[in-house]
Amino acid sequence: MEIGNILEWTLLSEIPIPDDVRDLLVEGEVAVAAYKTFRDSAIFTNKRLIVRDAQGLTGKKVEIYSLPYSSIIMWSTENAGRLLDLNAEVELWTRAGHIKINLRRDVDIRKFDKLIANALLK
Repeated sequence: MEIGNILEWTLLSEIPIPDDVRDLLVEGEVAVAAYKTFRDSAIFTNKRLIVRDAQGLTGKKVEIYSLPYSSIIMWSTENAGRLLDLNAEVELWTRAGHIKINLRRDVDIRKFDKLIANALLK
């Protein structure tokens, strides 16, 4: 993960929603999809994107990012090309700054795009 003007995450594959995410949810919030990151997971709910980032050698220290959909102003998606282009890309422009999400080939970019659209446009 890179911190600066751009916050960047890489999602490797879709996974079952982790059981312990329920501890992070508020009343009326429902987890709808989860993705594996290098060291932890990213969870889409009906209200926000939650990214858990395990840190340190043991991974016991965990930083949690919470991005309410209401803070997203605009987004773009770019599918992976052929051969050497391994990642699809999603960019989010938010009131807090610019976020880039790389999606490995195993992640369906159109499903991911629809998750964002459903969260923001309903």
